[in-house]
Amino acid sequence: MERGTASGGGPLGCGVVVGIPAFNEEKNIGPVVVEALRRSDLVLVCDDGSTDLTGEIAGRLGARVLRHERNMGYGESIATLFREARRLGAEVLVTIDGDGQHDPREIPLLVDGLRSGGADISVGSRFLNGGDSTPGWRRLGIRLINGLVSNGGLKVSDSQSGFRAYGRRALELLELTDPGMGVSTEILVKARERGLRVAEVPIHVSYGKDSSTQNPLVHGLDVVVGTVKYLSTRRPLLFYGVPGFMAMVVALVFFVWTFQVFQETRSISTNLALMALGATMVGLMLMTTAIILWVITSVLKRG
Repeated sequence: MERGTASGGGPLGCGVVVGIPAFNEEKNIGPVVVEALRRSDLVLVCDDGSTDLTGEIAGRLGARVLRHERNMGYGESIATLFREARRLGAEVLVTIDGDGQHDPREIPLLVDGLRSGGADISVGSRFLNGGDSTPGWRRLGIRLINGLVSNGGLKVSDSQSGFRAYGRRALELLELTDPGMGVSTEILVKARERGLRVAEVPIHVSYGKDSSTQNPLVHGLDVVVGTVKYLSTRRPLLFYGVPGFMAMVVALVFFVWTFQVFQETRSISTNLALMALGATMVGLMLMTTAIILWVITSVLKRG
């Protein structure tokens, strides 16, 4: 795995470090870095293989730039920021998107959420301020992901917020593996498993026309696929076993229906028989996958 390479120095034993994952954000990165520098001891920008001047602009403005030689994904950028924050001995790492959607002036709110609330992770939620302007389709998608995270045992109103603060305990206990957008979910699920306390703080989000460089549909699919992929490996019996069992029930219904038609007409309904066989194959594949993944994850956990 490629690791981020850093340019510039950085003090050890930092207090508040702001980490900004960025990919081709030359239009937005400047104001974010400038405002973040005013509210932190150090700003780290992970330039995730940008082909524009994102890294150069951030570096000239005073940020320490961590560079990926190629685009490796949002999750890898967050993992690089985590590693560097740990190396620097940061007390708090605040992550904020580089596309200008978040307001860096609200960084102290998330830091206070850690210090005053006794939390290990403070999540900035766009749904707690009463003035949410999130587009309907985006809100629906976030609710879907929130539901998946809730099934993991942790209830939050904005599971996909990239504006978060992490205390030292969280930085030490969280090892991130998802390279894509699923890392937001991975962090919350692992936080619950490791007994970390999570709090939410109301924030504001701005959806400007230049606030994102990624197609919204592609971004949404990446989030959903990454989340399902991660949670499915954590709870395979739920994600594969339950649908597999339901498919077998459907198959049984169609088999009974086929038999009843045969008794009445002395002929086999091809359509019903095919539905029964198809549901059986799907059910067997899902249940087999559930058992295999469950065995593998159980062995890995014991190891």
